Amino acid sequence: MKTMNSISRKSHNIWVKTLIFIMALFTVSQGYCQNPEPRKKVALVLSGGGAKGVAHIGVIKVLEKAGIPVDIVTGTSMGSIIGGLYSIGYTPEQMDSLISIQNWAFVLSDNEDLNSRSLEDVEKNNTYLLSRRFSIKDKKINGISGIINGKNLATLFRSLTKGYNHEMDFSTLPRKFACAATELVTYKEYDFFKGVLSEAMRASMSIPAAFAPVVKGNMVLVDGGLKNNFPADLAIQLGADYIIGATVQGPEKTAEDLKNTLDIVGQLVDVNCKMKYNDNLAITDVAVRINTQPYGTASFNSKAIRAMIKMGEDEAMKHWDELIALKKELGLPDDYKVEPIAHQHPEDIDKKYKVDRYQFTNMSDHDERFLRSKFKLKDGDSISIRKAEEVATSTRMDLFYDQVNYTLGAPAEDNVMNFVANGQKASKLNLGARFDSEEMAALLLNIEQPIRSKVPTSVDLTLRLGKRVHAKGEIVFHPASFSKIKMSYEYQHNDLNIYKEGERYINGTYSHHIGDLNLLDFDIRNFKVNIGVKWELFHRKNMLADIDEMQDDYFKNLHGSHYFSYYINTKYISENDWNFPTRGARFHASYGYFTDNLVKYNDHSGFSIVDASWRMSFAINNNLTVTPMLYGRLLFGRDIPLIMSNIIGGDYFGHYIEQQMPFSGLGHIEHTRDQFVAGQLKFQQKITNSIYAILTGTYAKAADRFRNLPSGSNLYAAQIGGLYKTLLGPVGLNIGWSNKSKELHMYLNLGYEF
Repeated sequence: MKTMNSISRKSHNIWVKTLIFIMALFTVSQGYCQNPEPRKKVALVLSGGGAKGVAHIGVIKVLEKAGIPVDIVTGTSMGSIIGGLYSIGYTPEQMDSLISIQNWAFVLSDNEDLNSRSLEDVEKNNTYLLSRRFSIKDKKINGISGIINGKNLATLFRSLTKGYNHEMDFSTLPRKFACAATELVTYKEYDFFKGVLSEAMRASMSIPAAFAPVVKGNMVLVDGGLKNNFPADLAIQLGADYIIGATVQGPEKTAEDLKNTLDIVGQLVDVNCKMKYNDNLAITDVAVRINTQPYGTASFNSKAIRAMIKMGEDEAMKHWDELIALKKELGLPDDYKVEPIAHQHPEDIDKKYKVDRYQFTNMSDHDERFLRSKFKLKDGDSISIRKAEEVATSTRMDLFYDQVNYTLGAPAEDNVMNFVANGQKASKLNLGARFDSEEMAALLLNIEQPIRSKVPTSVDLTLRLGKRVHAKGEIVFHPASFSKIKMSYEYQHNDLNIYKEGERYINGTYSHHIGDLNLLDFDIRNFKVNIGVKWELFHRKNMLADIDEMQDDYFKNLHGSHYFSYYINTKYISENDWNFPTRGARFHASYGYFTDNLVKYNDHSGFSIVDASWRMSFAINNNLTVTPMLYGRLLFGRDIPLIMSNIIGGDYFGHYIEQQMPFSGLGHIEHTRDQFVAGQLKFQQKITNSIYAILTGTYAKAADRFRNLPSGSNLYAAQIGGLYKTLLGPVGLNIGWSNKSKELHMYLNLGYEF
């Protein structure tokens, strides 16, 4: 009986414990089923405003300092750029650094990267002040509808958003994102909630008439500020519970405030979307309004950028108490910190990615073979973002496609690299203009026209109008990766003043015909080699001089004289700036063998011409640069015609005629002897970002024979001047003196040299 009672008690205890366990389990499960209320979502809305929008970075710094988590980001124009980067994990410190170190003069242009351009392209870029692409379709000329195509902006955005360069839903980003654009055909707002992130950012900031629009299907997309410059309503659509907004839209403008194109465009944006702007401000919980005066929409210089970021930070700090109150409403502890989001940084640009297959969309088979050969693209190899950008550049420069993008690592095709052209090959129009105190005004017009053929081919037409008239037609073939074959004809009508010991002794005009077969044009980055054969014909037009009294006259035997020559030219340029270098080198050397029948000259061996130059730039400090240069031209042989003789004067090589060598301080061009070598030392002092003071000294030796150079004539000159860097090219005034002319010479120049 006792045993039975004991068993009964034990059984009872087991049932009690089991019941307690079940009740505890039920209680716990009920706790798990009743999840705590999720934290409410915070959105950050960033307005457009051009350069002023960099102030948003300062606002984000304060938000992270206060410990405010941002779940949603929306923006317009510059706000879409800052917001897009923040949405994928860039910290405000990283964005501060990225914005500050950018070369905005380059980014806001269509110039090709120096590392991706041939020397010929670099020279063209520093000759023409305006370049425009256009295409002819259905007998209509279609030009790019914007001063800037935005190529470099698109390249920068692709680099910064690496890993997101494919179609995607922006709600899947680390922070949900959306941005506003304007569709021009219907003039309605177009909002990006999905797509390619870099394309969305680029479309949102396409200021009409300044930047070419983004064409997406049948839509033409431009700056979202025209319809919605402060897209708080997009944040609501993405599920925002609280909205923090940063706007750089200043007070209403007066007539005195509308001083330039960007001011006018900004006023149109402000007036056009004023009502929606006010409505969006009304639904904003914390509105940070930043006054960036005296800086404006075009203030992309480093000083202004630093100042505006600080302005954004200072203005956001005035809302500190509101931010802390919001943090408490979110139920966050006082010590809560915003954790950084891991993302791929742009410094990984050289990291290589495996590619199973390359794809070329909207390109011909011939163009695909050209690119594969030039860049050694083989399926199964690896490629870096840097190399992908070089391929895109070559597609524009060598194959004349107007727009080229690429995608790498789309989710559905992880190992496919797809280069996408717009399918339309475009011609290019280049325009140059200059004024100087010697030739007055001159105009340079150039057209590059692609030709449909198996081998990539183009026609290049150039016309120079002014006191000297030049016309040149050139056919260029690209049979191999980095080499070309060129055939050209050039006509020159030269009107020259020739001086002797500082006095003009002849003014004459003559025509010069040049046929050139360039059998090898190897041009890769900083280095270029040309090998070919040339035919030249001279005709004297008229002259103001007495031929009988001048046996050494420049024009004496020009009528109908012709020459055949074989040549090799080499050139190397690594300078960091074409007109105002502070580092790098520039080297040139050439050899030419001249005949009148391809074998001999005047029934004896032909004559030879050797010329070379070498200069280097050394930065003494942040503002002072020293640039030494050695150069010369040597003539060897019998009966060398005076039309081929050495000419010196001015600041440029080959400015008036091909053999001209600079001699700073000597304003006019003068003959010198057959053997000429010189040294030049230039001091360049940077006064401001755009103003430079230049001091140049030159010393040279000239003789009739090479062995007599040490005892030859001594020539020297000095020049001082100032130069101002403008969008139209350098503006400069130089004053110089030389022992050749023995008088002061003043020279005024506006524009690029040609």
